[in-house]
Amino acid sequence: MTAADLSLVKTDADALFARKRIFALALPAIVLAYFVYIFFAFDIAGLTKRANWDNAVTLASDSWSYKTHVTRDNRSGEMSYAVEGERKGAYPEGQRPDWVSGDDIITIDLGGDTIVRLLPEQRTEIEIPGFGLIEAQAEDRTITTNLPEDAPDWINASNRRVAITTPEGRVTITGSKTEVFNYFPGWELFWFTFDSPYHGHGLFEILLGDRIDPTRPNVAGAVSDWWNNAMWRHKDVAWAIGETILMAFLGTMGAAIIALPLAFLAAKRFAPVMIVRAATRRLFDFVRGVDALIWTVVLARAFGPGPLTGTLAILITDTGTFGKIFSEALENVDQKQIEGVASTGAKPLQRYRFGVIPQIVPILLAQILYFLESNTRSATIIGAITGGGIGLMLTQAIQTQKDWEEVAYYIVLIVAMVMAMDSFSGWLRGKLIGRKD
Repeated sequence: MTAADLSLVKTDADALFARKRIFALALPAIVLAYFVYIFFAFDIAGLTKRANWDNAVTLASDSWSYKTHVTRDNRSGEMSYAVEGERKGAYPEGQRPDWVSGDDIITIDLGGDTIVRLLPEQRTEIEIPGFGLIEAQAEDRTITTNLPEDAPDWINASNRRVAITTPEGRVTITGSKTEVFNYFPGWELFWFTFDSPYHGHGLFEILLGDRIDPTRPNVAGAVSDWWNNAMWRHKDVAWAIGETILMAFLGTMGAAIIALPLAFLAAKRFAPVMIVRAATRRLFDFVRGVDALIWTVVLARAFGPGPLTGTLAILITDTGTFGKIFSEALENVDQKQIEGVASTGAKPLQRYRFGVIPQIVPILLAQILYFLESNTRSATIIGAITGGGIGLMLTQAIQTQKDWEEVAYYIVLIVAMVMAMDSFSGWLRGKLIGRKD
């Protein structure tokens, strides 16, 4: 190598080193600029100011606890007691929680020495340790209290409404009613509502004890009352889960059935006419280029809400995806196997059946089972739009902003459903393809 060649190599090396150094110095600046852009584009500072962490904590606690409402109608003086304030969770006539006592003066022990007294003439007294006695009087729509003007943050008071939040519970006073909320951990009435004779009885007593309901055996009666629980709606939830799985199954399998013959038209080895291949591939691009949620909205206008709309949305989107995957698999089949089948005198359809399909079956099954698992999750969201499946029940529970323990229940079931589908698809894939994940 001459001196000129060595000089040229050195120059190139120096230039390459210089470019790498410039890139190394510029990269942090580019990343920093990108994060600065994100900070202003997404208004991070504004989001932080608008965030209400107290509401977030309340919602989180509501997911694993329940509240019992003690309500006095300030017009009629009638008392009511209900879990989550629902009629389906109302205490039977003559019954009330054991932390409520008294007749003329209703005394509510919230725990932690916090006491609420509902007095005659729409008066209310609230004893809070470390703060003192709060007195309130409801007259028509006006609330009169002894609260100071500089009340603490956990008290929100006006002449129309008073709301007091303590670690033990909450009290809300308006002209129409006085309501006390007492929180407890767990999902109350998950098994049996108050109207069931099995409420308050343990599992051992139901299985081995004397007959509780004279008209029914214990096990059959308990299962029936749990299945028809009006508050938690276990029967409706089970039906919704089945509807979600059915949407995913029909949409995935229907897409695979439609995509397989179309994939032959998109593969160059089986469709030599370029116009046919191009048209088929553009069709695949179109149907999979539009997200399933968009197809859901479009189809809902055509067919109305329901599981069929969600099934068709999944089918249309996955037809494009399967078509692309299957056509690529067809491009890579072994020609020798096809020629071997052809040497037996097989016709074109027989060549495809015995020379092509067996080669791509593992790919087909693997992709179909994967998409079946994935579409189980997608069907949850699609069901919320089309009015079917567990997604609809989840959306309704969120919109009420009331029963967040039901939201947690549905989320647990959705996660369990996805895990079950994952295990099932992995097991089935191992059985059909001859291997396990």
